[in-house]
Amino acid sequence: MMNIYKHEFKAILRTVLIWSASIAALLFVFMSISSTFSKNAVVVSDMLSNFPKQLLIAFGMNQMDFGSVLGYFGLMFLFCQICLAIQAANYGFGLVSIEENEFTADFLLAKPVGRGRIMTSKLLAALTGLTITNLVVWICSFVTLAVFNSGATYETKRLVILLLSILPFQLVFLTVGILISLLVKRVRNVTPFSMGLVFGLYILNIFGDMIGKKSLEVLSPFRHFNPNYIIQNAAYDPLAWISVAAIVISVAGSYFLYNRRNIPSAV
Repeated sequence: MMNIYKHEFKAILRTVLIWSASIAALLFVFMSISSTFSKNAVVVSDMLSNFPKQLLIAFGMNQMDFGSVLGYFGLMFLFCQICLAIQAANYGFGLVSIEENEFTADFLLAKPVGRGRIMTSKLLAALTGLTITNLVVWICSFVTLAVFNSGATYETKRLVILLLSILPFQLVFLTVGILISLLVKRVRNVTPFSMGLVFGLYILNIFGDMIGKKSLEVLSPFRHFNPNYIIQNAAYDPLAWISVAAIVISVAGSYFLYNRRNIPSAV
């Protein structure tokens, strides 16, 4: 089991480093211009008031407080969430499908290790990779806020609550990605699937705000862990329980389907 874990982790380590570096760069670039927005908060707000409401909603700028360092951080964090979601979805869709596409799954399953233990090893490897990226986001968030906040104070509790939302947010896309990959016959390329899942749920999130009433967007993790809501209320949206339920159902369903999946052979 440990050998499988090590192999799976080594397979994703390069992408973990790339995603971590990319998100760190995103944080530093966005936060480096935060002082400009805070100093000109009134001007920026007046300018944005001339933009179409739908456009502001699409980019999460409809309820943003540019005069607050955490308000600006909330806008920037939305883009981090998109990156974190794509990374997690990539790992989820590729967890089982890569070996099936390369016809190496039958070699793995021939080993004296049950399918349940194989799935557990793969999940732990993916979680380790996501945790590394998670830690990078935590460190860079505190560092960039300390360096670029121009002396402005902020409530650490609200920031911590926001950063704690990363793990369950990642888990939704990881586990749902695994489940979908096991429901379809074969995932030949994870990118279209992961991009479709992430941006599909993102569009679903903004749809309700655009029409002014709740509908299917209550199913989107982007709604459950909305940065602006968390920062303003120092709490999670009660709808976050839907994400928790999705994680539990997806994990249980994935184990069930993997134990009964007909694995293609190289022969």
